[in-house]
Amino acid sequence: MSDTSETDLPLEHVHVAPDTDPANAPAVFVLHGRGADEEDLLPVARHLPDDLHVVSLRAPDPLQGGYTWYELDLSAGGLESSQPDAEDFRRSLDLVVETVEAAVDAYDIDADRVGLLGFSQGAITSLSLLLEEPDRYAWAVALHGYLADSHADLDPAGIEGKPVFVGAGAGDRVIPESRSAAAADRFEALGADVTRGSYPGGHGIGQQELSDVVAFVESRAGGA
Repeated sequence: MSDTSETDLPLEHVHVAPDTDPANAPAVFVLHGRGADEEDLLPVARHLPDDLHVVSLRAPDPLQGGYTWYELDLSAGGLESSQPDAEDFRRSLDLVVETVEAAVDAYDIDADRVGLLGFSQGAITSLSLLLEEPDRYAWAVALHGYLADSHADLDPAGIEGKPVFVGAGAGDRVIPESRSAAAADRFEALGADVTRGSYPGGHGIGQQELSDVVAFVESRAGGA
């Protein structure tokens, strides 16, 4: 398993090739949280099945030594009530789609077996991408995120039966568990195949959450 990031894609990234034949293999696109970078979630991704391409993306805007997908709209209150800045969010959503398309070609990925794994801002971005184009993604993992108001009313064809894992922290003060639960509720109402996980920690991925994510991906990624 080797890391590469020399291929020119719209977003900076790290690519980890699968241990097996990489031709027409499935993939997971990894989206980090606010202030982190493309290396941040690699320790999580390395626990996923070895036959996956891992393409870990870097958000476009520098922030405090890391990067961010968008600035925050705090007009509804504090951080716990924040929403993505609309213009920044739209730009990042489009950049991720362009990068997924380019990476599928560059790394010979099976376009029908592409998953998303996001944490915090990356989870919010992943859920919105899935609602915009359910047929583009085979499954999604959204950890410690929420469903943005801009996408809450979408009811797209193709979402029914889509595997979605929503993880939350009971002690999360950045994105309260209730916001993640509301996202899971909405996806269930749309007919998605939702797996929920609630964990005692705060805004981070603990061992039990990691184990549950790995089990979810193992059961979905190969034949999705």
